[in-house]
Amino acid sequence: MSELSSPGESRGGAPRFFVGLEEDESDVLGESVSGDMDMFEDDDDDTDSEPERQIMVGICCMMKKSKSKPMTQILERLCRFEFITVVIFPEDTILNEPVDKWPLCDCLISFHSKGFPLDKAVSYAKLRNPMLINDLNMQYYIQDRREVYRILQEEGIDLPRYAVLNRDPDKPEECNLVEGEDHVEVNGEIFQKPFVEKPVCAEDHNVYIYYPTSAGGGSQRLFRKIGSRSSVYSPESSVRKTGSYIYEEFMPTDGTDVKVYTVGPDYAHAEARKSPALDGKVERDSEGKEVRYPVMLSAMEKLVARKVCLAFKQTVCGFDLLRANGHSYVCDVNGFSFVKNSMKYYDDCAKILGNLVMRELAPQFQIPWSVPTEAEDIPIVPTTSGTMMELRCVIAVIRHGDRTPKQKMKMEVRNPMFFDLFEKYGGYKTGKLKLKKPKQLQEVLDITRQLLVELGQPNDCEIEEKKSKLEQLKTVLEMYGHFSGINRKVQLTYLPHGQPKTSSEEEDTRKEGPSLLLVLKWGGELTPAGRVQAEELGRAFRCMYPGGQGDYAGFPGCGLLRLHSTYRHDLKIYASDEGRVQMTAAAFAKGLLALEGELTPILVQMVKSANMNGLLDSDSDSLSSCQHRVKARLHEILQKDHEFTDEDYDRLAPTCSASLVNSMKIVENPVATCDQVYALIQSLTSQIRTRMEDPKSADLQLYHSETLELMLQRWSKLERDFRMKNGRYDISKIPDIYDCVKYDVIHNSTLGLEDTLELFRLSRALADIVIPQVRQRLDIAYAYCLPLVRKIQIDLQRTHEGRVRQQNFTLCEYSRGVMSPGRHVRTRLYFTSESHVHSLLSLFRYGEFLDEEKDQQWKRAMDYLSAVSELNYMTQIVIMLYEDNNKELSSEERFHVELHFSPGVKGVEEEENAPTGFGFRPASAEVARQTGLKQPDPGSLEDLSQDETDRAVPLSEPITIQRKSPLIRNHKTGSMEVRHEDACQTTLKGFDGCSMVPSIYPLETLHNSLSLKQVNEFLSSVCESAGDPRHKTTRGWKPSSLCELTINNMQI
Repeated sequence: MSELSSPGESRGGAPRFFVGLEEDESDVLGESVSGDMDMFEDDDDDTDSEPERQIMVGICCMMKKSKSKPMTQILERLCRFEFITVVIFPEDTILNEPVDKWPLCDCLISFHSKGFPLDKAVSYAKLRNPMLINDLNMQYYIQDRREVYRILQEEGIDLPRYAVLNRDPDKPEECNLVEGEDHVEVNGEIFQKPFVEKPVCAEDHNVYIYYPTSAGGGSQRLFRKIGSRSSVYSPESSVRKTGSYIYEEFMPTDGTDVKVYTVGPDYAHAEARKSPALDGKVERDSEGKEVRYPVMLSAMEKLVARKVCLAFKQTVCGFDLLRANGHSYVCDVNGFSFVKNSMKYYDDCAKILGNLVMRELAPQFQIPWSVPTEAEDIPIVPTTSGTMMELRCVIAVIRHGDRTPKQKMKMEVRNPMFFDLFEKYGGYKTGKLKLKKPKQLQEVLDITRQLLVELGQPNDCEIEEKKSKLEQLKTVLEMYGHFSGINRKVQLTYLPHGQPKTSSEEEDTRKEGPSLLLVLKWGGELTPAGRVQAEELGRAFRCMYPGGQGDYAGFPGCGLLRLHSTYRHDLKIYASDEGRVQMTAAAFAKGLLALEGELTPILVQMVKSANMNGLLDSDSDSLSSCQHRVKARLHEILQKDHEFTDEDYDRLAPTCSASLVNSMKIVENPVATCDQVYALIQSLTSQIRTRMEDPKSADLQLYHSETLELMLQRWSKLERDFRMKNGRYDISKIPDIYDCVKYDVIHNSTLGLEDTLELFRLSRALADIVIPQVRQRLDIAYAYCLPLVRKIQIDLQRTHEGRVRQQNFTLCEYSRGVMSPGRHVRTRLYFTSESHVHSLLSLFRYGEFLDEEKDQQWKRAMDYLSAVSELNYMTQIVIMLYEDNNKELSSEERFHVELHFSPGVKGVEEEENAPTGFGFRPASAEVARQTGLKQPDPGSLEDLSQDETDRAVPLSEPITIQRKSPLIRNHKTGSMEVRHEDACQTTLKGFDGCSMVPSIYPLETLHNSLSLKQVNEFLSSVCESAGDPRHKTTRGWKPSSLCELTINNMQI
């Protein structure tokens, strides 16, 4: 990475570190400054110029702390402020020298740890009166758990119910303890087991948890980590009889503790670790470090972090949260604490501390420095018209990443064991049953194995299940060696009169009586390529958010990362219950928030399952019947052995969609094209068999550990199913054929199989006709998307609602940014399947959102969407809401909405005629051109394909400190004015960066001048058209009445 230059960078290019300067060494700088200024002088400077004043930041703590990796990383970054020099007090000086011999400093970072003389540090602070980062007197209170709990209570912070047992002869009234078999009574307060016993001294980590006799009794004894242990179990059930303790109620968490780290009242970083009370075994990664998981703090938890930081007067402060029963409780305050092994945290911490020091001391010493944090308090961006607005809400609906081919097998079953299983799991309540849990799948496998054994025995037992189907069922369920709902599931549907009609998969003779339709689904797993796509897109998505680009962390999108660690970001990620969708969401979150480690803990901690209320999953009967009607019409048209007629064009492409018309021209005669496709499939299976007979291919591994045998199985099944016994083609298999050949062309092209590209071309043309017909019908779109549309409308309304609630405050008060938890950027990400994305896009295209004849921008957008043939993996529909603080609260112009779209991953071949839109936020780009701003080039800092956020920034590369704020706050009106040459350049770079994932089409703006009223009325009309009783016509909509609609039992 090339070095970044900035007015805030150190002139010498190297961190300024000193250890223990004495008072008589600092005379050259005046009364309270120490340092050797020669090293800062530039050879090219005028030799007569005086050295600039340096602010000395003193580090006064035990050497073990001052030389730790987190402290070293942060201090090296802190030194890159031009006017800051760090001096570390030697431990020998701290312990053995009087305070008047200690080095001088203007700002002191000092904190207590074992062996540290806190009294001397307090005396030094009184003597020299430096700026204190962490208050010293409050550190006495932090050493006493009784005082910690008292202060927490006074601040109204939730903590576990507790009582203090003081074994003090002078206070006998505080030493009443009655111990029972399963409880203790402390000064009249009763605690049933399990309860916690904590020494009042915070330095004593011997915390005991006592268990009830019903659970076996005994106690878990916690202690400071020793190797890989942090607690041990003891059979001792009696409480300690000497010493003073706090007794508190045991809080049932999910086995994790949340560690929160503040840097000032407006920044909090959180991690979860396995609770030491769980089994005492410290969970470590391959490098021996304790495993910590990312955590998103709620708005209330961030308020708690702010309160703790201010109450204890500790700028840098760590504390522990317990999440239990839907509440968060503070159970410990640790004082000065750093996050371990997080480059982002090191960058954040150094920047916040440096700005804090400069803001406080630069004016005092007449140092030419202006506060650079104004732009980060509120994310102001130029709108498409060039005016400045605040980003308030980002809503994105995103398709999952690249996956393995989905496969499905259907069979009718009548054996009593299947009916017993159906009844066991409540299938008769709805007539349908979905089995995904390992135990359930194991039961299906056990039944299958038993039936196959009985089939091989000569007896009179009639087993109606087809042997080949049972064998396939057994083979699929035995794959991978373990069960997971992420890659397999079984669905059972009750058929009171048996299968209604025969098909190529069933017996020709129909049997009477009830049966169950068993559908086995497997495959469809997120591939390594899909994971990379999602992670890269998440990383790029950061640049949708303004502020901090290239500012201090060496990669774009830092604005979001800082925003997310403050009150300012309200993020929720939802995913449907399909494994590929959930893992895509987790990978995206990893890239978005610069997280580290495996996807599973990220998935558990950060992704919400959204199958409640059909938000991202839909199994409605009305939907199925509607799809059946559309499929029947398609069968009728595509079974005609002649070229498409004008009537066919009218029926299949009534909107004259360019991509659909082009596909029909490629197909010409649907039956003839199906004949070609079938012949190509036969050729493909023949080639695979030939390769399998070649000894050189015996150990050949295909992509994602697939074998030639498995590849042959999926193609042979398609060959059998596509052409039915009556000679006609099952067009419902066309998407599966395209799915399989697309996968092989992308991932298995090295096999060199002939004619795969031709099969890809023809099957894609057929799929382009079939898929939109089934998914673009408005009635289907309404059925699919109603819950999601309602949720999107509420997301927009809640953002506005938070603004309306502030109208009783003055605008100046409201503009204090992070001071108010209601002042935030709301992000809602919805990960789902292709069906939902198709349906939502259809609502915007065909649901009379805007009039193409009156709105030329919408006309151009519709022409662009008409040319898009496929909504590929990682397709995105993005809605962005902005607020203009200069408009009246009641004005329709107060809120501004933009609609953006990307068709996702680029195709197999980069086609010359690939559809192109008009760019992302094109008017903003026009503003940049008019002002002569240079747009970023590919390969620059904005080229996110080269971005590796998990790698530490080399310390030789300076951290750029922005010297001047691009925004000047008008204190009289609370409005924002723009310093154009700074603000536009920074913001536009960030937005352009979001299109720099090479394998994914960039976002295109469909419309950039919508009012919130327009969008709200459209969404309401969609709900009305879908028959949603909650919505009534809102033509008389006013901003102040936006909050009337709610969705019951749904997490917003």
